[in-house]
Amino acid sequence: MSEVTSWRLVIRALAAGLVAAIAILYFFGNGSNAGEGENPVGQRFSLSVETSTGVYPYQVEIADSEESRERGLMFRRDVAPGTGMLFDMGVTRDVSFWMHNTFVPLDIIFISDKGRVVSVARGAKPQSDTRIPSEAPVRFVLELPTPEATRIGLAVGDRVRNSAIDAVTGQ
Repeated sequence: MSEVTSWRLVIRALAAGLVAAIAILYFFGNGSNAGEGENPVGQRFSLSVETSTGVYPYQVEIADSEESRERGLMFRRDVAPGTGMLFDMGVTRDVSFWMHNTFVPLDIIFISDKGRVVSVARGAKPQSDTRIPSEAPVRFVLELPTPEATRIGLAVGDRVRNSAIDAVTGQ
């Protein structure tokens, strides 16, 4: 075999390897960081917050699986007014949240298994890894865009209603 033929074989092998690598990237993630930066809006459900200033309706996504709770509102560039996310923790326990890969400030509302507000973290800082504790055992956590909690006069003891919460409270 001549030297030219062996170089052609090497070039063909390299080209085939490059084509294979491109195909793998295309079929398993389009060559991007698949999953990063993507968090499409899911199905929304009605929720209301009852404060001393009135009853406020929202449309919320429900995070009730380990995966959806871990993802939360990460990577969202905005959270529309009147919307948010309700986390069903599955059991009543102490929890803490963080804002890692979350790009909008949020009010984080910790809710008991009785549907009552236990504590409120107003204006959680975007992209912060600081833990925000519930301060008491909770079953649910509601995230709304800042400054929603202040706008509606939210306080400890206020009631939050939704079909998932009502199923737990028996109402």
